[in-house]
Amino acid sequence: MMSMHNQRQPDVEAEITFLSAESCGKLNAVKSGYRPTHQVLENYLTSGHHEYVGKNEVWPGETALTQIWFITPEAYPGSLWIGRKVRVQEGSRLVGYAKIIKIFNKLLERSA
Repeated sequence: MMSMHNQRQPDVEAEITFLSAESCGKLNAVKSGYRPTHQVLENYLTSGHHEYVGKNEVWPGETALTQIWFITPEAYPGSLWIGRKVRVQEGSRLVGYAKIIKIFNKLLERSA
């Protein structure tokens, strides 16, 4: 576990689906602690720390319940809502999607 956990709760909980290797996704499993980028705005990628709920690793083609801590969430307020799909990337390469199911950091929640 990283020290960030002691400082604040996760920003969101999401169902992450990683693309299969055949769909040009990753070739290997990722473990809790993985830090890909997330496209939170059309023109804005941010890093995030993943902790997978109930499992330590997730293989290409699998879906996992994930808690995500974003870097500098104050830079993109109001950018998320329940049901939103966020691209999960390694640099410019798409490796999966995160479907937002809970928003803990109210700064990130889009107002109705």
